[in-house]
Amino acid sequence: MTENSSVQTAKEKKQTYNFNKLQKRLRRNVGNAIADFNMIEDGDKVMVCLSGGKDSYTLLDILLNLRLNAPVHFDIVAVNLDQKQPGFPEHILPEYLESIGVEYKIVEENTYGIVKEKIPEGKTTCSLCSRLRRGILYRTATELGATKIALGHHRDDMLETLFLNMFYGGKLKSMPPKLMSDDGKQIVIRPLAYCKEKDIEKYAAAKEFPIIPCNLCGSQPNLQRQVVKEMLQTWDRLYPGRIETMFSAMQNIVPSHLCDNQLFDFKNIRHGQALDGVEGDIAFDKADLPTAPLLLDDEDDAQDFSNADLIQIKKVN
Repeated sequence: MTENSSVQTAKEKKQTYNFNKLQKRLRRNVGNAIADFNMIEDGDKVMVCLSGGKDSYTLLDILLNLRLNAPVHFDIVAVNLDQKQPGFPEHILPEYLESIGVEYKIVEENTYGIVKEKIPEGKTTCSLCSRLRRGILYRTATELGATKIALGHHRDDMLETLFLNMFYGGKLKSMPPKLMSDDGKQIVIRPLAYCKEKDIEKYAAAKEFPIIPCNLCGSQPNLQRQVVKEMLQTWDRLYPGRIETMFSAMQNIVPSHLCDNQLFDFKNIRHGQALDGVEGDIAFDKADLPTAPLLLDDEDDAQDFSNADLIQIKKVN
């Protein structure tokens, strides 16, 4: 064996090792999210919304991977909404889905024409487009008999939405990992809720998914979201662990220490009451705050829960 071939073999082994570690981390994160929020149950038909971007490709791939050894049975159908955007490569998704042998449906609706008619040139069209797309996907889920609709939003999306609502909407509100539609007919799940965007980017590149650009509609980018994204990326670079700590905070809400009368009955606090669920008396003192971030999901030393048998998907009685 020559020196060059030896170096190449070592490089390939390292790449394989890193990919396997990355895949296990994504499997673990998706599996834990499914278990924590009871996203998928025995007998479910999961409609995976596939846009052609890195997130939805990764979502479909990981769910198919986990299903192989899952302790319960669930079906998967991939759905893409062809919105008739100029230049949209209609052949890419059908060819890819045929190649992996997954059930799929391409829904053709000219929402692009509707949006262009309603929104002035140069303005962001994402809001109207999203509403139209949501209605079509809900209808499609009903037609297919899907019991869950899976979207590809990840941890970074959820944190960005939290800050957008704080900065511009005056609300402590994010994307929930699981929700019921307003009419009570559809359950939407986000299995990538615990996954980092940078992990998804690496995985999509390694798998060489046929990515379709997301700007075919010509819409201007959401500048507010871009500012928040860059802020979070800067924090992640300068203060390792801060992103993990903030996401943990979304799962540890203390209503008695906020200001929302709908979440906590401040008006009826009386002398002598011992209030359940109230943490810490800091009426006169500043709260003791941790001096170091809460490091979660250590990439090298985290316990491996990637074995699909550990996904505690509940059975329907």
